[in-house]
Amino acid sequence: MRKLPCLTLACLLTIDIIPAVAGTVSFVHPENYTDASLQARYETKADQWTLDEIGRYLESLGGRLGPQQVLTLDVLNVDLAGKIEWWRRKAYDLRILRDVYPPRFALHYRLAEGGRTLLEGDETVVDPNYLANPALYFTPSDPLRFEKAMLGSWFQARFAVRTRVSLR
Repeated sequence: MRKLPCLTLACLLTIDIIPAVAGTVSFVHPENYTDASLQARYETKADQWTLDEIGRYLESLGGRLGPQQVLTLDVLNVDLAGKIEWWRRKAYDLRILRDVYPPRFALHYRLAEGGRTLLEGDETVVDPNYLANPALYFTPSDPLRFEKAMLGSWFQARFAVRTRVSLR
């Protein structure tokens, strides 16, 4: 008997957690990206699945913006965490995570409200300490967990002040 109200409450909370899309994400010349492939195929630089997953995540962050704010993100380059070390004999398709291979994204962003630009710029987002976050090791099923954590932290640091000001 008690499970039904708890389940209903959990469903309602989940609906509120899923943010709305408040902007657009575009990938500029993904064929020239440094490393946006989770596979060891050396003929492609970007997998569509990887770009779609990153795009969905970035769009979901837009739900944290004010109601009239629109964020436009252009992804200029992607370099995923780790590297596929081709010289390894029995693990040539394994992505090796080391401190020297941090995730790195080059972005151009524009935050607008009512047709007026609030914030615009180019930025390279890097997390050199991506291996030091122990919470990320509890979600091993997400192959892009390091990139998503880095982008989420960047988004919070870059746009949190603008969001708070506009909500007053």
